[in-house]
Amino acid sequence: MTTLRVIIDQMVATVPGGIGRYTEELTRELIATAPRGCDVEAIVSKVPKDELDGILTRLPGLAELTTLGLPRRELARAWQHGFATGARGRGMIHATSLLAPLRKIDRTESIGEQVAVTIHDVVPWTHPETLTPHGVAWHKGLARRARRYADAIVVPTHTVASELADIMKFGDRIRVIGGAVSSHLVLPDDPEARAEALDLPADYILTVGTLEPRKGLAPLIRALADPGAPDFPLLIVGPKGWGDLDVARLVAEAGLAPDRVRVLGFLSDSDLALALDRASLFVFPSLAEGFGLPVVEAMHFGTPVVHSDAPALLEVTAGAGIVVARDDAAGYPERLAEAMASALADPELYERLSVAGYDRAQAFSWRDSAEKVWQLHADL
Repeated sequence: MTTLRVIIDQMVATVPGGIGRYTEELTRELIATAPRGCDVEAIVSKVPKDELDGILTRLPGLAELTTLGLPRRELARAWQHGFATGARGRGMIHATSLLAPLRKIDRTESIGEQVAVTIHDVVPWTHPETLTPHGVAWHKGLARRARRYADAIVVPTHTVASELADIMKFGDRIRVIGGAVSSHLVLPDDPEARAEALDLPADYILTVGTLEPRKGLAPLIRALADPGAPDFPLLIVGPKGWGDLDVARLVAEAGLAPDRVRVLGFLSDSDLALALDRASLFVFPSLAEGFGLPVVEAMHFGTPVVHSDAPALLEVTAGAGIVVARDDAAGYPERLAEAMASALADPELYERLSVAGYDRAQAFSWRDSAEKVWQLHADL
């Protein structure tokens, strides 16, 4: 039996974020698409038993779940400094982030051992101010180790592949394997009851993402105060991140009524599907992205999308959304307001965005992504 060992630790992170969703969806599909004679094991840091039970429930069909001896923080430090604690020694390892045991391999003694890591974006290099100093140092340190020791580097878009090639020389080891809409992102059986429980307005603008500076929430909130902005409330879905992003303070500084912006926090898959499906408009003002999965999720439900001109978003949407330039930061809120107003004021444009977005979302498939991962390891 040939085994692919997947590092799934982002699933148990304090803020799993988009990478946590990516990890879960890809691993689930790797299990479903395993070739004959192959199976999938998972590797995770030291966590409580109830979290392990939760992983087994979310990833049915795992051949084995290996728990390492170190908690996540200590494991990240150990692997950053080259201590391949517990995970190395046999077979194929696929890391869904840069968190991986990277060290020199004696190929004569470790036949078949290989490690692929995933770099989701180049934000630590291009926008370091949007991350914590520790986060920047950690990503750069692991990327240097990946340059020396990884057998393959997975990136989500050709944009990231190109940007990464300008930063660090990986040669022909880079592979582009994107994400897709979660298979669990389906509407609830009782949509009206859930909409009432969530207190969803009849009309609203929606954005999704971790509450941190990089996601562009500050300019979006300021955009709502523009005289030309739609008079719709803004709902924000996503957990708290770093940077002490105080939404209430931003709302007050913009001169908006407190109830104009609501933070819904983390939502279950079915509630998120409902929020996406019922939104009048989805806005993704992110300052830097490697893929932008929430945009694909919104398009999947036919919700028209307004997004920044971050290059990866341009690649992913392929013209199916309204693009807003990020340059001239002082004018960014006004341009966001204009884009939102134009989408909502023109029924023909609105319908075109809805149809084009839905069609574009069908181009992404977790099954396709998983099959590409299996092929990558076969090629190695």
